[in-house]
Amino acid sequence: MKSYSIQEINEVINGEIYGNTSQCITATEQLEKATTSEISFIGNKKYEKLWEASKASVAVVNEDISIEPGNNRAFIKVKNADLAMSQILTLFAPPSPVFHNEIHRTAVIDETAIIGEGSKVGAGSYIGPKVEIAANVTIYPNVTILDECTIGKNTVIWSGAVVRERCHIGNDCIIHPNATIGADGFGFRPCKEKGLVKIPQIGNVIIGNGVEIGANSCVDRGKFSSTILGDGCKIDNLVQIGHNSKLGKFCIMAGNSGLAGSVTLGNGVIIGGSASIKDHTTIGDGAVVGAGSGVTGDIPAGKTMLGYPAVEARDALKQWAILKRLVCDSKK
Repeated sequence: MKSYSIQEINEVINGEIYGNTSQCITATEQLEKATTSEISFIGNKKYEKLWEASKASVAVVNEDISIEPGNNRAFIKVKNADLAMSQILTLFAPPSPVFHNEIHRTAVIDETAIIGEGSKVGAGSYIGPKVEIAANVTIYPNVTILDECTIGKNTVIWSGAVVRERCHIGNDCIIHPNATIGADGFGFRPCKEKGLVKIPQIGNVIIGNGVEIGANSCVDRGKFSSTILGDGCKIDNLVQIGHNSKLGKFCIMAGNSGLAGSVTLGNGVIIGGSASIKDHTTIGDGAVVGAGSGVTGDIPAGKTMLGYPAVEARDALKQWAILKRLVCDSKK
């Protein structure tokens, strides 16, 4: 079992200790569930009220906290408790699943594929012709990587993921279970003779460095060229990214959200859960689309949009307030 003193933990996050405790810390936990040997955190002043009832001996807190830690308890004050807690979670993280052999005997690897030094391929995985896998890549069991793909160094691909032909994934990426990279885009056209005719999707997907794609998410290949995800993008579970979409750097898409085809996101765009974005829409740098919103037109940089159809947040809030008054008046 891992165990750290408060001083050892503070060496990692470089905060300022308030109070003192002799208790060794063996795990992390949320305030309501923590025991005396566990460390928790307070990332917002509204959660200060939970501290008194918590059994945690130590909490990582923001600098603006207004309460005292109490007897044999301590705070580690930092500028950003959430970021500091991410460092502490790394301290206590259990080891990754074990590979007894770097290349499992049941993995099928084409003779033309290149596997970089220190890379691992799990049981039942398939690596197709002319695939290039860089150094220190981890491919868990039952992953499929088809012809002419490239995988950057230190990338991790979890079980069940499929990377279709000619797609490219950068360095330090994480592809979670059952994600699909490079499926055909949703392209069909009406035809009197055949009903619906499939439009071939001959492009690919290009994923930058430091990208994370959640479980069961789909990134469709471009019809002509590439669907592109810029460096540092974070995609949640059950997200759909349509063909020919282009995401800038450090975009966030929460669960169940979706982009139709040929959507362009600038840098740092945030798409809330279950939001949907119409095809051929451009969303500017730093814009935010609220959860459940439906975007039907372009959004300028820096705007926050809410509702269905989405409008500027302040206008949406006014509309909702008016509707609430109308409902109340109708009941009188």
